[in-house]
Amino acid sequence: MNMNHSILETIGQTPLVRLNRVVGDVAATVAVKLEYFNPGGSLKDRAVLSMVEAAEQAGKLRPGGTIIEATSGNTGYAVAMVAAAKGYRAVIVCSDKVAAEKIDTLRAFGAEIVRVPGDATREDPEHYFNTAHRLAEAEENSLYISQSYNPDNPAGHFRTTGPEIWQQTGGKVTSFITSAGTGGTISGTGRYLKEQNPAVEIVLADPVGSVYAGFLETGEVAPSQPYLVEAAGQDELYIPPNFAADTVDRALRVTDEEAFVMARRLAREEGIFCGMSSGLIVHAAVQLAREKSAGDLIVAIVCDSGDKYLSRLYSDRWLRERLPGLVGADR
Repeated sequence: MNMNHSILETIGQTPLVRLNRVVGDVAATVAVKLEYFNPGGSLKDRAVLSMVEAAEQAGKLRPGGTIIEATSGNTGYAVAMVAAAKGYRAVIVCSDKVAAEKIDTLRAFGAEIVRVPGDATREDPEHYFNTAHRLAEAEENSLYISQSYNPDNPAGHFRTTGPEIWQQTGGKVTSFITSAGTGGTISGTGRYLKEQNPAVEIVLADPVGSVYAGFLETGEVAPSQPYLVEAAGQDELYIPPNFAADTVDRALRVTDEEAFVMARRLAREEGIFCGMSSGLIVHAAVQLAREKSAGDLIVAIVCDSGDKYLSRLYSDRWLRERLPGLVGADR
């Protein structure tokens, strides 16, 4: 009988799909790993399962416990789903600026929501990191995921995402490209691929305004500038410990406009309905492909699905208010 014993067994083994139309006339092959095939709809399912199971094995989380995380996006979905499947309570601390549909989805999984001011600085007790830490300290048998600091985040990608890409490409991948939020995906996957073949190029796609690209180029963390792309880049004056800069070969900067146009093109020209960061990553992958030859194989991550962005990325009204002139450019 071919049956999974839990929804968690369906995490991973996501498909790799060649792009055909949005790449234009390039000699290199660009393929995307569709992480929205994970049951929680994003690549964060891998990292959260890795962090929770590591805590269970270490005795840090026991039956009936609580999983707490500070997040405004896909990690919250993954925490809520994993907690529901394993019988834990989930508490998600998020900004008061998070879209209503995201809050509704978290609640559908049974998660409890704690909202904090979106403008709270890292030094402020009300900052969502500090709030999550305080809640975890006050409750026995609780786990604060702390994805930016938790080494089991990149370890999950080292054990799963990297090996899958290597196997799916028959070891022929020449470049791997993704964005960084916590740094878990690029660090864990990149380290695995580099161990198989040091010549594999690891490329960061970074929003214009994020601190990562500048840090890679200069070693300094300069103040960020505002950008609209969600779930990618870093807009605070720090580099998460999980971001392994020595694994990344180069960075490519992408504007909000470029990311949003590509995301919409992927839906209409490839049938791939994805989110903001995926548009950013694929735009950078196509840019990279223009430098490459027929023997090159570029693998890009499609992080999540577009259904989380219906009121933003896929709303003409929302785009028109923020980026006048963009609506229609993707048609």
